[in-house]
Formats: sequence, C-alpha cells, structure tokens
Amino acid sequence: MDADYDLLIIGGGINGTGIARDAAGRGLSVLLVEMDDLASATSSKSTKLIHGGLRYLEYYEFMLVRKALNEREILLKAAPHIVQPLKFILPHEAHLRPKWMIRLGLFLYDHLGKRERLPGSKQIRLEGNDPDNPLYPRFTDGFTYYDCTVDDSRLVVLNALGAKDRGASILTRTKFISARNEGDHWRANIASGREITAKVIVNAAGPWVVDIIDDGLSLPTQNRLRLVKGSHIIVPKLFDGKDAYILQNKDGRIIFAIPYRRNYTLIGTTDVPFEGDPALVRISTEEIDYLCHHINAYFRKTLTPDDVISHYAGVRPLFDDATEKASAVTRDYVLALREDGGAPLLSIFGGKITTYRELAEEALNKLSDHLPHMGVNWTAQARLPGGAISDMDDFIQAQQMQYPDIEPALITRYAHRYGTRMDAMLKAWRKDAHLIGPGLYDYEATYLINQEWATTPEDILWRRTKLGLTWSEDDVQSLEGWLKSHI
Repeated sequence: MDADYDLLIIGGGINGTGIARDAAGRGLSVLLVEMDDLASATSSKSTKLIHGGLRYLEYYEFMLVRKALNEREILLKAAPHIVQPLKFILPHEAHLRPKWMIRLGLFLYDHLGKRERLPGSKQIRLEGNDPDNPLYPRFTDGFTYYDCTVDDSRLVVLNALGAKDRGASILTRTKFISARNEGDHWRANIASGREITAKVIVNAAGPWVVDIIDDGLSLPTQNRLRLVKGSHIIVPKLFDGKDAYILQNKDGRIIFAIPYRRNYTLIGTTDVPFEGDPALVRISTEEIDYLCHHINAYFRKTLTPDDVISHYAGVRPLFDDATEKASAVTRDYVLALREDGGAPLLSIFGGKITTYRELAEEALNKLSDHLPHMGVNWTAQARLPGGAISDMDDFIQAQQMQYPDIEPALITRYAHRYGTRMDAMLKAWRKDAHLIGPGLYDYEATYLINQEWATTPEDILWRRTKLGLTWSEDDVQSLEGWLKSHI
C-alpha cells in the first residue's frame, strides 16, 4: 500500500519540528500534528540558552557536553538572527567549589567541542568597591566564559517554516487521537475526524510521549519519563551591561541571571520533580522565594517576590535513568525504536534544545532501513529560515537604510525575529499602518497569521514577538478583537 505520508510526527516542539525539517529536506513526505500552538509547552519554557551545559561535567556527562558544544557552533552559523554569543560571569565561592576545579571544568569546556566563534574562558578579578559592580564586595575573584542566548520559541517556528518550505504539512491545534498498526503502515485518526496513513510514526510529544504510547497506540511502555519542573522569573533589570551571571548555590545547583529584552533580567531555573498534567504546570511561591533568596546572596540590589513582573514554568520530559536528584537526571536523549514486525514507531525521550538538530539527524538515520528512499544528512551546513546573514550589525544597518521611514528600534527587532525574511513581512508595510498595541502593527500580525500559524494573542505576544511583557490587559483585548475580524 502507498501511505499518505512517509512520516507522521506527533508534537510541535523543538524535536518534532526539527525532525520534520530534516525529513522534508531528505525528500520524505511529512505530516506534523500539534494539539496546541508550536512551542506551546516545554520548548518555550527554557532558559533561552544554546549551551554545552557546564554543570553537566560534574556528572561526567562528557559526551553530552561535547555534542552540545559542537551544536552550539552549528546553530550560531545557522541562525545568527536568533542565536547570539553571551558572556557569563561566574563569581567564585570558595566553600562551594575550589578554583582548581572550576579552572579544570572551564578548560574542558573550552576544548571538548568546536569553538570557532566564541572566546575562551578566563579567570578575572571582580572590583568589589566599584559602584558599577552589581555583586557584593566580598566577591573578588571570578571566571568568564561564553555560551549563546536564543529565542527558543522562534527556533521552533523557524524549523517548522524550514519543513514547510520543503513540502511538509504542519497542522497546529490538531490533536492526534489514535492509530493502529496495519503491518506496512499506520492508520491514524487526528482531530476533526480525519484519517491518514503513514509508514512511520515519530512520537515527539515531549511530556506526553508516554500518554501517546499508552492511550493513543495502546502499546506497553518500555521506557519511562522523569518529569522535572523548571521555573523562571522575570524582574526589572538587576544590573547594567550585556553580560550574564551564573551563580553557585549550596544545594549544588546553579542559577542564571540573564539580561532580557533590554529592561529586564531573566532568572532561573529550578529543578523540582513533577507529577500531574503537564498542561497545568505553574511556578510555586516556594520556587519564587528560592530564586529570590539565591539572587540576594550575590547581588546588592535586593529582590523580593513583589518585584516579579512575569514568570513561567515548564516540564522537562527527561529519560528516567533512576537518578535520585532531579537536577542530576541526564539531559541526553534516548531514541526508542519499536518495530515488532510491523510499521515502526520511534519515540523521543529526553533531550535539550541545544542538541535538537543532532537528535533529528540521528532519529532519521535510525529509520533509514524503513525509508530507504530518504536522502543523506544535510542540516549541519544549512541555514535556518532568515539566517543567511554574515554579520548582524551590517545587516541591521542595511535594513535601516532600505526602510528609512521605520524607526531603527523596530528594524532591529524585526531583524532579530525574521532575519532576511523581514522583507517578506514588510511587503505589506505602509506609512499609515495600524498600530494594534505597543510595538505591533497590523502588517506584522497579518504575516504571523498567514505564514507562522499564529491564531491567538498568546501565540503572537509570547511565542512569536515577545512583546507581551509591555502589554496591558486592554492592549491584549484590542489584539483579540482585531484577530476575530482577521482570521
């Protein structure tokens, strides 16, 4: 039988969209279904970093760190508009980790993987009496190293766009219902009563991956998930400058304090075991207190829960490796291929946003015997949509010259959201454009609806543009009314 699709992918997070893009680029027919919006769960709730995972070295996860560092270089080149270098300052706490241990860890971090674009680590002196230094004067020694920041939900959208450009079908707000194995293919039911067939199912449902196996496919589960909640808070900026801080805690964890959208600081994360419905995950008052308490151990500017202007929490679907501490559970992924003599099922357990591209490549290579007509590996050298930019500063300057009637700050935002695709978005620009709310004009909202699967205010304000921090309830209602008349 000729199936409707080679691959049915369940889940529109970073792993699902990454696999869809890679598969479509290899010539496979792909259908991806997502029950909500793209990146609506774990993939938009990260610390917004592309990083090797410095602290994973303490758990001897050398191969994971090496993979992540190599992927960091690939993503820097593939998407310079949304992936950018970020310097981290690590104040030294002698009673937590000795200097020699940190120097050794940073030496390994510098040399385990490729490092073509980022500076190496350094030991530094912190000027305790400098009024511009946000840390307490007792911190006199520290270290610096580099990783990258990323707009996580846009990374997901870009992979979905890359898949669509190569012929994949992306259906958001389309729930997978069930499927049965018919030997050489799967017969699947998705929302609205539609039935399709596929040669292979890829289960990339994140926190719901086991639910898909148990309920949607009625199969015994051979692997289990460890659900770990990670929460973040956003506060008015704690310090000036573009550098981030990585802070050690007595419980062995680390906390990041990262400049966020010029006027804010992003702080996180926690690692708390989670049980229940991942769709209902919320930050707790205890987690907010925890983050504030540990920030106050380092920064002169006192932070209280009342300073928190926004927060978010996500559930990390980690592979259950029987580790006792949630913070020590491996962030590496497991690709569980089930063949059983019929059409194959590939389920994704674990993973991290930094290594999604390699995960996708490995997943498809694992399926090569079942899809012998697929093409070869290709994503390591390919740019993500909008990423064909050699120098962001030069690109922004050129765009400001091309669109002199648009304020420079808006051009800069567009450049870092859409890259070279901002020209397609600005085709509908006009001098009398309607301003829907702070920073959002009708031509951009229309583009997001028509090209990027946006249908709700949350899709636009939090996952596509990150404008939500500055919007009032009245602004959101105005956008909701606009959407009702334009969708």
